[in-house]
Amino acid sequence: MRQDNRLSRLLHVLIHMADHDDPLTSEQIAGMFQSNPALVRRVMGTLRKAGYVTSEKGHGGGWRLAAPLNRLTLFDIYQALGEPALFAFGFANHKPECLVEQAVNETMASTLKQARAALLETFKTIRLSDIAEDYRQRREVLGKSSLCSDPKSA
Repeated sequence: MRQDNRLSRLLHVLIHMADHDDPLTSEQIAGMFQSNPALVRRVMGTLRKAGYVTSEKGHGGGWRLAAPLNRLTLFDIYQALGEPALFAFGFANHKPECLVEQAVNETMASTLKQARAALLETFKTIRLSDIAEDYRQRREVLGKSSLCSDPKSA
């Protein structure tokens, strides 16, 4: 089953952006993930629309943070992405008249609704600055920056 990794990738990009004074181009960001610059522009555009990043065209342009990491939560970024599905569970609908299938589907739907609500409440409590601090502590312990490609060299 295909996983949607846009949220984790965007969090990754935003932490890198916070560590750089200069804007990051779509090409640099795409190079970090072996992705396509057009896809980067489309996804980053959702963050621009939400007011979390800005973009500048032309030489010396690129993407910049528009808000400090301590003002952004996982929930903010999740919402900017259009609230993609959190769980990949599906429901059987082969025999909608089957009472067992109805009971299973209702139980699954109710449980997933509760799990989604709990997860989103947790997302609201996690600031991007918390993730950045975790990264900085790891960097201190290991004595190096990140192991991913430096956006400046992408």
